[in-house]
Amino acid sequence: MQNDWMKDESLKNIDPYKLEFLQALMFESSNLKKEQMLPFLMAVMKRGQEKKVSFSDNEIDTIVSVLRKHASPEEIGKIEKIMAMRSRK
Repeated sequence: MQNDWMKDESLKNIDPYKLEFLQALMFESSNLKKEQMLPFLMAVMKRGQEKKVSFSDNEIDTIVSVLRKHASPEEIGKIEKIMAMRSRK
């Protein structure tokens, strides 16, 4: 996925730093295997806390909606898995 998704008008009210943080995470996670995803997400949560980056539920919903518009079917599958993990907590 290119960073074209970051230019979507729906994201105009989200801090650009947050979007850059997400873009970097997406790049880092692009080649992870299924079993590597949970440790990666735990490290992401820690990194987010350290950098004081957090997202409201509304921001998450908006970002996920935009990502789905710009994602390949494989990427959509990854998004769905991550969202399923999020809803279990």
